[in-house]
Amino acid sequence: MSEQSNKTSTGIQENVEGLLCYLGGWITGIIFFIIEKENKIVRFHAVQSIAISVVLMVVYFILGLIPIIGWIIMPFVGIASFILWIILMLKAYQGKMYKLPVIGDFAEKQVGK
Repeated sequence: MSEQSNKTSTGIQENVEGLLCYLGGWITGIIFFIIEKENKIVRFHAVQSIAISVVLMVVYFILGLIPIIGWIIMPFVGIASFILWIILMLKAYQGKMYKLPVIGDFAEKQVGK
């Protein structure tokens, strides 16, 4: 990566900003999407964080409405989403633009990459 691509408008290192996008889910995603104007990689992580958070909230809501089976599945979705959260933060910290299926493509389009 060139020096230009590592530049952020906040002065925080690109990989740290990427990790922070995921740390608080959609909240930190929105914060970094708003404050980061220069770095498209950080903006990508911010949009992907927002999108995956919204998708998971919808999944939890739907599972909560399904008696018994939904309630049984919910803890497994919680464990899987926690593991995904850790993976996304690690990949962002490593400076990798780890794209989730569908959501990653959506995030890429939003930042114009």
